[in-house]
Order: sequence, then structure tokens, then C-alpha cells
Amino acid sequence: MNSDDLFLKRAVELARIGSEAGEGGPFGAVIVRDGKIIAEGWNRVLASHDPTAHAEMGAIRTACTQFGHFHLPGCTLYASSEPCPMCLSAAYWARIERIVFANRRTEAAAIGFCDDELYCELNRHFTERSIVMEHRPLPGAEAPLREWASSPSHVAY
Repeated sequence: MNSDDLFLKRAVELARIGSEAGEGGPFGAVIVRDGKIIAEGWNRVLASHDPTAHAEMGAIRTACTQFGHFHLPGCTLYASSEPCPMCLSAAYWARIERIVFANRRTEAAAIGFCDDELYCELNRHFTERSIVMEHRPLPGAEAPLREWASSPSHVAY
């Protein structure tokens, strides 16, 4: 068994552990750097009452805390299933270099975890989304943006 399969097997094992404990859906994730697992996570949505407590999010948060940085260069995210839009976005924000997953999103959808609607929503203009979104320009609202951008101490990410 190659290393990708070993790490992916661990992600699937974490999916089983978390779901059997009743903490959330059957999803697990590990983050690997230089051939070593640096963070693990499983879905904890039910246990934490937090809709963002997905396996990948937990693993990314743990890895970033461990490294003391918000970027994870040289890291691979192994996920038991194809990451949802939120987790995929977090992987991009964290600058994860590679994602390897076992189950496609169609397989997760077959048991009630369908992200297709969300993928479609994100492609719509904000005025056409199912959540009402209103743009209300406010005098002075841009000031924090300009101040941050012009500050010599700002950290771009």
C-alpha cells in the first residue's frame, strides 16, 4: 500500500470513529507534511452544535495552530469524501498544495449530504441567491479597508 492509500485509509477510519461516536456525519480528514500526519479531524457538527465543524475544517485549524501560521505550504489534505465548498475554500485559503479524497460528492449525496445546491448558489449573483443579500453602501465603511491596506504593518493573506 502506498503512502497516499495509508493516509486516506486513516481519514476513512476517522470518519467511522466520529460517526460511531455520534459526533457528526461520516467524514474524516488528515493533513500530511513531509510524510507525517500533522493534524486529524472528523465531523463534529452534532457534538459541537457548529455547522462549520467539518473534518477538514478541524484538521486545517489544528494544523495552522500547530504551525503558528495561516498557510500550510507543502501539505496534503486527505479526506474521506470530496470536500464541500466551505472546506474546499478553507483549503485554498490555507494554501494546501494537494487534496486526495476517497468518496466523490455524488456518493455522499446518495446518503443525504448533497452539496450541489450550494455549489450552484455560490455561482449566482448575490441578488439571485436563496438567502436574501442586500448591498447597502454606508458612508465611511471603506475606511477600515483603506487604513489596513495603507498600514505598513498589515499582513497580507
